Amino acid sequence: MATLLLGAAVALGSPSPAQKDGAPKAPDYLALASENAKEMLLLMDTNRNGKISKQEWMDFMAAEFDRLDIHKSGELDPRELMQSSVTVRRVRPQDAGK
Repeated sequence: MATLLLGAAVALGSPSPAQKDGAPKAPDYLALASENAKEMLLLMDTNRNGKISKQEWMDFMAAEFDRLDIHKSGELDPRELMQSSVTVRRVRPQDAGK
């Protein structure tokens, strides 16, 4: 999750380099970040109002913390933190918030 959020922040804050003729087109980071934000909304929006409340955000992050805290110490050590492989996957609208 942290990687996803960091990637979205970097994508939103970084201008794309100028394109040269014949050079491969750079990815549209703004579009990618927008798509990730929509997918995150589907995952976190438990009351399905189209917005993420602070409580929904905190509940999601608490569940992710608990998942990573394999030693159940209440703290994440570097090894546990490196195990985070949260990626936003496609969520069907009918499954959002489950």
